[in-house]
Amino acid sequence: PDRPAGRGQKLTASPVKKWALANNLPLYQPASLKDSAAQKQLQELNADILVNVAYGLLLPKAVLNIPKFGCINIHPSLLPRFRGAAPIQRAIMAGDTITGVTIMKMDVGLDTGDIYKQTTLPIDDTDTTATLMKKTSKIGAKLLLEVLAEIETESAKATPQDDKQTIYADKISKEEGKIDWHKSAQEIDRMIRAFNPWPIAHTEINGKYIRIWKAKIKAITQQKNTPNNIPGTIIHADKNSINVLTGDGLLCLLNIQLPGSKPLQTSGILNAHKQEFAVGQKFSS
Repeated sequence: PDRPAGRGQKLTASPVKKWALANNLPLYQPASLKDSAAQKQLQELNADILVNVAYGLLLPKAVLNIPKFGCINIHPSLLPRFRGAAPIQRAIMAGDTITGVTIMKMDVGLDTGDIYKQTTLPIDDTDTTATLMKKTSKIGAKLLLEVLAEIETESAKATPQDDKQTIYADKISKEEGKIDWHKSAQEIDRMIRAFNPWPIAHTEINGKYIRIWKAKIKAITQQKNTPNNIPGTIIHADKNSINVLTGDGLLCLLNIQLPGSKPLQTSGILNAHKQEFAVGQKFSS
């Protein structure tokens, strides 16, 4: 069903729904696939196969058994690593340099089904969840077509997962987005990238809620001028960046959002709020 989105939390149609309506395709939005009426609707479609993408809930066994060739899932990780709700975010936070896409045959477990195909892609130092979503979507679509063609010709082979290698990617909460400046610059940078576009890493300065959209790690060359060596302290600020001391290393803030405004580059922030982000000011953890 449509979900609340945006500042006003208005019910918003998904991109899939918008595309289906624009192309006059049948659309079903059951509140739950455990509902017998919803299951009957699926049965009446007489579908050969069901493709699941980011549904967010486990499919009941009754639904898994409806299509002739079962149900397949597109998952943006190299299963069994990062089974669960937030595989892209957790891969970035873990510092992984490689991720990928898996096409799997669904069963009653959480991303536990046999694997049809996998492909890998690198995680760049500047990748965010938003950029990796775009990359994995394109790769996943291509891989899906390959698997569907093999299923149609009955040449597809599915391999069981190695459960001993399982790592779970727990759902992201808004509370996780709060920055702890005692962590290393590397950890905070990964967090900022993982939580873009949601929930956006955040902190406070002088009681103001601040969102950090983009940052980069910088070598410390001003250690002797650092005020009190307290993590979260601004040690340098100019039109290019706001440099903040962390528990290990220096983080340059490049794109910041103040309450009631849109995200701005550092130069735009300092033009209007120079004193708030002056050297010696401190972000809270």
